[in-house]
Amino acid sequence: MTQKISIRILIVDDHPVVRQGLAAMINRESDMVVVAQVSNGQEAITAFGQHQPDVTLMDLRMPEMDGVAAITVLCAEFSNAQIIVLTTYDGDEDIYRGLKAGAKGYLLKDAEPDELLAAIRIVNSGKKYIPPSVGSKLAERVGSLQLSKRELEVIQLITTGKSNQEIGAVLQISEGTVKYHVNNIYSKLGVSDRIQAVITALKRGIVNLQ
Repeated sequence: MTQKISIRILIVDDHPVVRQGLAAMINRESDMVVVAQVSNGQEAITAFGQHQPDVTLMDLRMPEMDGVAAITVLCAEFSNAQIIVLTTYDGDEDIYRGLKAGAKGYLLKDAEPDELLAAIRIVNSGKKYIPPSVGSKLAERVGSLQLSKRELEVIQLITTGKSNQEIGAVLQISEGTVKYHVNNIYSKLGVSDRIQAVITALKRGIVNLQ
């Protein structure tokens, strides 16, 4: 009887409990083995080079180097990188950035274990794995108006509680120009005030709380 070749997996997550739980679940499968566990994107790049895993499970928000930056580097350096984003974040901007960077799959951490195991096998076979809920969020993102680079800077500063005057000082632009950008942000996000703008931007993953 021929022995099954194991799918070799790298786990990247800054929470030890999550890493260990995933490893325990994966190592119970006869066709899978966890070859390494690391806690940030920088360590992921080093571990990938050492172990050349078949599939990498990548968290998005981690210290030192986040998931999108790590995916970008890995996909540029290793044409065989098959990465599944495994995160708690389902904002359309997070999904878009993860897949644009080169991830082959996107799964939320509240997914059923069977779905995660199926996703690993599918991505290992060279296909993509995008659940319908993630696909619909991605479609929303594609269909919505995108904020400009300057508008992204302004909404990030609004999130920190800065006034228009303070934002103008930070970005070295006039208060009138800040107001112009703020109105554009409201229009593009479909909101009418600062609080709604911040809530919508956080929900969609456009900005993060520092």
